[in-house]
Amino acid sequence: MFPPRHGIRATRRPLSTALAAALLALALCPVPATAAGPGRYDHRRCGNTSQRVLLTLDDWPYGDDGRAVRVGSYLHGRGIRAAFFLINAYAARRPDITATLRAQGHWVGNHSRSHRSLPELPERDAREEIRGGLPSTLLRPPYGRFGDRETRIAAALGYRICTWTVDTRDWEGTGGEFPGPAALRAGVRAAPAAAKRGGVVLGHLFTRFPEALPGIVDDLRSQGYGLCRSTGPTTSRIPYPLDC
Repeated sequence: MFPPRHGIRATRRPLSTALAAALLALALCPVPATAAGPGRYDHRRCGNTSQRVLLTLDDWPYGDDGRAVRVGSYLHGRGIRAAFFLINAYAARRPDITATLRAQGHWVGNHSRSHRSLPELPERDAREEIRGGLPSTLLRPPYGRFGDRETRIAAALGYRICTWTVDTRDWEGTGGEFPGPAALRAGVRAAPAAAKRGGVVLGHLFTRFPEALPGIVDDLRSQGYGLCRSTGPTTSRIPYPLDC
């Protein structure tokens, strides 16, 4: 979003009244975050206008903080840039993890302060959950739940909403067990082509999704899909469109 420009200097050749008014209106009207960049923003693709697949990992690796950077190191070694959406109640205690992931070439986005369902909160609390999240320019709302109000609040705070096109449902197990790597790999392999090409795959850091990643990467590449490429360190500003 660009700030309004003020104090436009007059040229030596005066513009017509109508043209001058139109230019001034454009200059004073900020561009909405969801309208920035080419085309219409699709929250499911998070600004991925390439034909490559963006792998994303959410939440936190409970009980094993270092798992996040090990996953990041593995993906970096395969030339892949992923996006990590971390809960800031944990990430704020380990700023080195965010710094390392960004140094590895990954994007790190906002997954709220404490993972509360935003639509169920009063507006003030929803705003504070987003404001207290890890500073970035992409927001993945907890549970993927959001509406017009959350979109408006996020945009006012400088965020675009980012969800997904392929949900591995890696958190959904039976008998207290998460789905294993083979099942997760098969699910991504069988996902529709339209959801994978230029799409976004959702997994979590606390499940068995990280174990499934080598097979998922191999399968995607064998099916002819590219993955977002690691092109060097990132910052808190995740661009639109994504540099995949």
